[in-house]
Amino acid sequence: MERLDLIWQSLPLLWEGARVTVTLTICLLGVGLLLGVPVALGQVYGPRPLVILISGYERFFRAMPILVLLMVFFYGLAFLGVSLPAFGTAVLVFGLHSSAYQSQIFRGAIQAIKEGQLLAARALGMSRLQAIRYIVLPQALRLALPAWSNEYSGVLKDTSFVFAIGVTELTRQGWQIMQRTREVFLIFIAVALIYLVLTYLGTWLLELLERRFGIPGLAGQRREEHGRVV
Repeated sequence: MERLDLIWQSLPLLWEGARVTVTLTICLLGVGLLLGVPVALGQVYGPRPLVILISGYERFFRAMPILVLLMVFFYGLAFLGVSLPAFGTAVLVFGLHSSAYQSQIFRGAIQAIKEGQLLAARALGMSRLQAIRYIVLPQALRLALPAWSNEYSGVLKDTSFVFAIGVTELTRQGWQIMQRTREVFLIFIAVALIYLVLTYLGTWLLELLERRFGIPGLAGQRREEHGRVV
């Protein structure tokens, strides 16, 4: 009973940590989305020098361990005299890291749009930019939803790394409670269950979004390609 009471008393702090985790996840996915789409477009439609530059960016951030990037940016910016809170550093680093992965999600979705649609749009008088904006991108973003939900679940769990630079998210809250109470097993079981709830709740909401905006005839095919069953 005492252990159950401990878990019950710890829940407000754990939920506060979960709130920080969710906020961080939403922010960094947004940064990754805003950067990932232009990177994908540059890789598919850009001139060769731009493709080489963008590919270097994408491969660099995909190759670097996220914990190493956090340390380099957190202490490197301070060394250069740039004052950025730990939360802001985490959003920046995770956003850049996620944008590299998201760019490949969107690149695959863009390349799945048949070239004939772009040619038809040009034949109707659209410029290349207009054809990409009004014909290619709306379809590509919808096709990318299944893989993007996988990115959400991966990023959500990776946010535990911000523990290393002092952001008090879910894992750090659990660690602080454990140090005060010396109860390791039950506290981290509770942390694991909260991660489980957040992961399945987020992917369920994204699946609803996918069903709502999926392209008829293609949505099921894309789900099979990514090994997901709805």
